[in-house]
Amino acid sequence: MNGHFIFKHFDLNDEGFINKQDFIVIMVTVTPWEVKGNIDYDKLIKDFGVEKLDENLIKRIEKHAGEVHHMIRRNIFFAHRDMKFILDEYEKGNKFFLYTGRAPSGDTHLGHLVPWLFTKWLQDKFDVELLFQFPDEEKVLFKKDLTFEEVEKHLYENMLDVIALDFDPKKTKFLIDTKHADLMYKEACKVAKHITFSTAKGAFGFENDTNLGAIFYTAMQAVPAFLPSVLAKKEIPCLIPHAIDQDPHFRVSRDVIPKLGHYKPASIQCRFLPGLGGMSEDGKMSSSAASTTTVFTTDDAKTVKKKINKYAFSGGQVTVEDHRKLGGNPDIDVSYQWLTFFEEDDAKLKQIYDDYKSGKLLSGELKAILIEKLNGFLSEHQKKREEAKKKIDQYILKV
Repeated sequence: MNGHFIFKHFDLNDEGFINKQDFIVIMVTVTPWEVKGNIDYDKLIKDFGVEKLDENLIKRIEKHAGEVHHMIRRNIFFAHRDMKFILDEYEKGNKFFLYTGRAPSGDTHLGHLVPWLFTKWLQDKFDVELLFQFPDEEKVLFKKDLTFEEVEKHLYENMLDVIALDFDPKKTKFLIDTKHADLMYKEACKVAKHITFSTAKGAFGFENDTNLGAIFYTAMQAVPAFLPSVLAKKEIPCLIPHAIDQDPHFRVSRDVIPKLGHYKPASIQCRFLPGLGGMSEDGKMSSSAASTTTVFTTDDAKTVKKKINKYAFSGGQVTVEDHRKLGGNPDIDVSYQWLTFFEEDDAKLKQIYDDYKSGKLLSGELKAILIEKLNGFLSEHQKKREEAKKKIDQYILKV
């Protein structure tokens, strides 16, 4: 299988042929730029070549953090590359730094927050620094009609959302590709020198008509994984929390960075927050389908309630009578799935699961629980977002 990571699964009909409608629904796509279909995460572990987070690693994380984050307990962060190395170095006194980011091409939605919330926990528990990259050139290169002027507006709004999560400004720095190009370009060229077009084509599915900027971009994304080592003039381990679809960028980077004399970056990967229509339909939450699949950080309480009530896929029965009798299916219900990401209390979540499955809790009542949870979080987040407007300069990397 090539590195483009488009996985397809088809169900056969009684005659042994693929049903056309099955092809449309079942096709699964996972690339750094597109995610569609019902994702088989065990298959991704195998095909991407990442490792599953095992009990031994989880216990080691708990030893240093004092607890296990609910996103690890619930298998939301489920895979890694070289976490053992990161923990080994940490135990030697060689602290790692964190690297994550956001390509500013639209408004921030709740799916974007998942790896950021976990990154914030890692920063707090391990007392480490974070380099947060805003590759403001990426989407301009990959989206035909997107301009730098539009990206600049999104950049500002996205920065507010990161700051609103209360990252420590003394330990968190924003790296903006066009703003910090003088700092990054030489290092990116060193990376690019070791990546052939054949490698890029295999990893990302590039074609002969792909623009040169898109081909070069992965070299820029590699730089933050070792830039702190360059600036400090000593080798510092790097841990990258990210959604699993971004793994191809870092898989290529991991092959190249040791050739430059730096540590191979480690990573820890998470599942996707499904769109409101469910994973089989949407793949993951998307900024391009705001009215039907996505809740944004700037949505007001009324909008959140309307989106959840109208569009959230239900695992309940058709009638109240049947639901009370047969119970619902929380494993496919989007409201419950979202609560696994945002409700930290395990006991409360289990009670919701049991009540819904038994029929005691109705679909509308489950949606109401999610609406209350999200609006409580967003109300506080939006206040901090306003306060963040005065803090942006504190977070911009200065060297």
